[in-house]
Amino acid sequence: MTYKTTILTLFPEAFPGILGTSIIGRAMENDIWSLETLDIRDFSDHKHRSVDDTPAGGGAGMVLRPDVVASAIDAVDREDRPLIYLSPRGKTLTQARVRELAHTPGVILICGRFEGLDERVIEARGIEEVSIGDYILAGGEVAAMVLLEAVVRLLPGVAGNDHSLDEESFESGLLEYPHYTRPRVWEDRAIPDVLTSGNHGAVEKWRQEKSEEITKQRRPDLWKAWIEKKEQG
Repeated sequence: MTYKTTILTLFPEAFPGILGTSIIGRAMENDIWSLETLDIRDFSDHKHRSVDDTPAGGGAGMVLRPDVVASAIDAVDREDRPLIYLSPRGKTLTQARVRELAHTPGVILICGRFEGLDERVIEARGIEEVSIGDYILAGGEVAAMVLLEAVVRLLPGVAGNDHSLDEESFESGLLEYPHYTRPRVWEDRAIPDVLTSGNHGAVEKWRQEKSEEITKQRRPDLWKAWIEKKEQG
């Protein structure tokens, strides 16, 4: 069954963008997933297709109107798909959540602009807020692409080697080990001998040690969580 994605945006021309290339683009060509875009402006009854208004209580910027966004949402067949608003105040997207989304029929993504959505439409339509990190973008389109690429690459038939997905950063709770390829020596830097030894057990041990070392140095939060999980058995 095709994984169905719908994007609500003020800039439908931004899609598919990078999602139309490489393995993600080929997966779309092969009907593993589909992409539909809806222009939020099409649901405005204003003569100038206005979709925003000034914030209640005053302040800078503009806010997307709840009636316009709700009309756009209601025009979409939910089909048990999660409804997600890409927002910097949302819960941070994790690989675990990505895997959950990959096991749904698809997703409906709302790309915000300006100061964001009117809170009432978020509450009334049961919208899940998701953030891709602790920084601010001009809108939700790039964030939507990030989420979709992360999800689509996990769908059956997209990646060439499912085993390689299991060894990536975050899948085991650790960051991934370093990678090397030919030439064996480059600018006086050699590939670690263990990786060319042919001893698969030693290679696995080296990779595990490096994953632990890198995680401990770069992501103490992940390291702490991994240690706690390991101690709990």
